[in-house]
Amino acid sequence: MVSELIDKIADKLAHIDYVTWGLILGSALLCAWIVYVRNVKDRSVRDFLGFIFPEEVMLHPSARADAMFWISKRLIMPFLLIPAGITFVTAMGFVTNRAISWTFGIQGPLIDGPPGPMLLVVFTVTMLLAYDISYYLYHLAQHRIPFLWELHKVHHSAEVLVGITKDRVHPLDELMNRIWDGVIPGICFGIWSVIALNPVEVAVFGLNVYVLRNILMMDFVRHTHLPISFGALDNVVLSPHWHQVHHSVDPRHYDKNFGLLFSFWDRWFGTSFVPDPEEKLKFGLGDRDVRDYQSLTGLYILPLRKMWRHVARRFNPHRSAVGARIKDVSSL
Repeated sequence: MVSELIDKIADKLAHIDYVTWGLILGSALLCAWIVYVRNVKDRSVRDFLGFIFPEEVMLHPSARADAMFWISKRLIMPFLLIPAGITFVTAMGFVTNRAISWTFGIQGPLIDGPPGPMLLVVFTVTMLLAYDISYYLYHLAQHRIPFLWELHKVHHSAEVLVGITKDRVHPLDELMNRIWDGVIPGICFGIWSVIALNPVEVAVFGLNVYVLRNILMMDFVRHTHLPISFGALDNVVLSPHWHQVHHSVDPRHYDKNFGLLFSFWDRWFGTSFVPDPEEKLKFGLGDRDVRDYQSLTGLYILPLRKMWRHVARRFNPHRSAVGARIKDVSSL
């Protein structure tokens, strides 16, 4: 049993995209150094390490919960058999391709030959836009629909941001997110496969779109304590500081800055908040039960219990009302 587990871990390490991770971590260190240089006059390597790994953040109970959750997810996810996001995109793309081809009697791509550089650039941009609006809409739903919020609270329960907080996402929430992400990007995917790219080329380049998106949105950096802004570019690309506002417990920041890569969705739909560059943020939940989410039981099991209560209340309101009255009476 132990040897099988070791083999699985070794296999996972063998398939890590070290180039992508190198770019992500390299960009994180570069951003940290820029912030450090701007804010500290007497600089040293030791002081820089203390700046990017402050003790009050790294030793916080929430950071320990992040570490336990990150490790446990890496160990159990292979057993949960949750398909990769590209699987749902490819599946929806195939359905869209077949539907369009059957409706209009199209046989093969409309444009013959390998796609040129300009066509690939346009494809990449449209796929990024499709993925980004898809994420925005689902993220908005996570905050507006109660039973989805119970799952999403896992992510927002982080009281400090330590990079791997980006992966503080309940497995069921991750599965639902991947399924939804297959819809809009998948349709875009399918349309492109009809126009110019055959499914194999689309799948290969589609993976590059996801890699590009991961690097551009700086997901690791924006889930740290570093308040990095992009100046005027903030109006197009959502900077780490603007996303950190989304994690704030300040009521002014509730349900703001839902975007993933681009910030204009929030501006267009009225959910944008522009933070003061010097504003200090406190992260976490406004709920009294925030401490319940700082253990593996709280991160894995508690959301499912709360989610089930919302579903039960929805389909059996009479029983829920009786239960609420009994609870009120028992508290007297």
